[in-house]
Amino acid sequence: MSQEEYTPLENIQSHDWNKERQETLKKLYPDLFANEGKISIQEIAKILNYAGVTETERYEFRWFGKSNAKREAFTPTDATLVYDENRSVNPTESENIIIEGENLAVLKLLSNSYREQVKCIYIDPPYNTGKDFVYSDKFNQDKKEYWEDAEVTENGFKIDTNTETDGRFHSNWLNMMYSRLLIARQLLKEDGVIFISIDDNEVHHLRKLCDEVFGEENFVTEIAWRKSDNQANIGQIARVKEYILCYCKQREHLDLNKIPLTAKAIKEYSYADEKGKFRRAILLDKTRGRNFYEVKTNSGNILNGPWMIKENEFKEKDSKNEILWTSGGEEQPYGKIYLHESNGQISNDFWDTTFGSNQEASLALEKIFEKRVFDFPKSVKLLSNIFTIGCNENDIILDFFAGSGSSGQAIAELNQKDGGNRKYILVQLPEATDEKSEAYKAGYKKISDITIERNKRVVAKIEKEIAEKAEKKKGELQLEMVAEDAETYPKNSGIGFKVFKLQKSNFPRVDYAPDPEKTHEENVEALKKYIRDKEAQLINALIKEELITEILLKNGFKLNYTLTKQEQFTKNEILFATDGDKETLVCLDGDLADETVEHFKKNTEQKLIVLERALDTTKKWNLKHYMKDNFKAF
Repeated sequence: MSQEEYTPLENIQSHDWNKERQETLKKLYPDLFANEGKISIQEIAKILNYAGVTETERYEFRWFGKSNAKREAFTPTDATLVYDENRSVNPTESENIIIEGENLAVLKLLSNSYREQVKCIYIDPPYNTGKDFVYSDKFNQDKKEYWEDAEVTENGFKIDTNTETDGRFHSNWLNMMYSRLLIARQLLKEDGVIFISIDDNEVHHLRKLCDEVFGEENFVTEIAWRKSDNQANIGQIARVKEYILCYCKQREHLDLNKIPLTAKAIKEYSYADEKGKFRRAILLDKTRGRNFYEVKTNSGNILNGPWMIKENEFKEKDSKNEILWTSGGEEQPYGKIYLHESNGQISNDFWDTTFGSNQEASLALEKIFEKRVFDFPKSVKLLSNIFTIGCNENDIILDFFAGSGSSGQAIAELNQKDGGNRKYILVQLPEATDEKSEAYKAGYKKISDITIERNKRVVAKIEKEIAEKAEKKKGELQLEMVAEDAETYPKNSGIGFKVFKLQKSNFPRVDYAPDPEKTHEENVEALKKYIRDKEAQLINALIKEELITEILLKNGFKLNYTLTKQEQFTKNEILFATDGDKETLVCLDGDLADETVEHFKKNTEQKLIVLERALDTTKKWNLKHYMKDNFKAF
């Protein structure tokens, strides 16, 4: 088999966004590729300089390393994800995902499968405080830092330092955020939103950064959240607030939900009639009113408007006793807004501690673990409000700075409250816990261990509550549960999660590097021998579950795929894979039988993925010739 017959490298990497962007540009504007098929910077300059403007000064947000961070965002990764069955909980019942790994590499791996699938992203990134900085993107397949530190002794790692004396104090943080936000945007649905928690060290920079990534026109709000019930009486001004930035993918598709009425808002429903409690709605408004007609008050006064509603609507409400007639003072009619008909209220941009606080969040986590295992976890109450606003009952939520896993708990509890089926994807770096900490002493050597354990305990708590409700219901009814009740209690679909871990690619050829001391011919021969030896090892030490996850993920399948063995094939093991949207047949045998090849020559509408090693030149040519793009070899 010649070198050219081997699978191209891009087939075993994540989606190449740079390549797609270039191909899209070429399709839209082929005249820009006048340089023998390559993009012409001069032609682009003609477009940008259409009025002959030559000055270089302009408004822009720049920092050291920005261009490289953007390139890094859209450069594919050759890493993969492997399923961790031992740390998963109810994996067949749930589509929730927890991923242990460096989040930029993980985002790249998810970017094709979950492209425009995520409705809401929430992140609480590390704040730029001048302390050790664990994200610096040194984790490629041929680099040692990430892989050694992630695998060495389960002690986690600190990759980089970021001190205020470093000239790139802000640049390091911006580079880290820029690359991740660029690729995260690709995951958002057209009506998707992102919420980002941040303090006042970087909020002004983050606003400008998000304006560039999401578009200034897609800024929604900057929420100020009072994070603390109390304040320290030291320094000059006590800092008791943080910010939550909100941007949408496309402003024209934005449709945020309302939040439940607060206790203060409920008090406004101070009137009552036979239909229930209500509050007044202004009908006569000189500023907003657009309708003019005569209305006679109880005392005989005539009011002409301008009214907020049309005359026929006014008369209909009056006939249904839905008009409140006041007397004395500024006598006028009001509409009635009933409490029982309320679907909540729109949020504002100031949230006090009724939306959650740091103290409440810490106590809640200590209750789950019966000890303090994590400093400054995010409030589940806070996140519940964010997810109520930002997504609907069947949406996917992503948190790629998962920390203690508060987002997972918030979503699980929200689903139990309203019967929703929201799905979460949590990503957390296997960063080391302090050896002197309670977490470390309790066996949680990495923060990702806490993320997983927290959500494991949340699942157990919810299952216990469901079982107790079932027993109570049995006692109240004093009879056997009917069939449909037995299906609902104590089982609850969606409670649980699958755990995946970032690791090196299963395909060894990506590790090869040519020897600069050898000739081209010698390097080609060395590559052939290297691939033969390594792929022989791959077959001999094959872990099919890991290999099939990598193959499907890099072919755009979501991680909730299922496999079904196809019994009609007797010479090879053929599996049918589907994630609900995509489907394909997969064969991981070391040799593809002639009988199997003949089947696919006749059934060319089916999709098939096989290992490169399973084919000789003839078989590969036949399958490619008959099946076209429905055939892939890895």
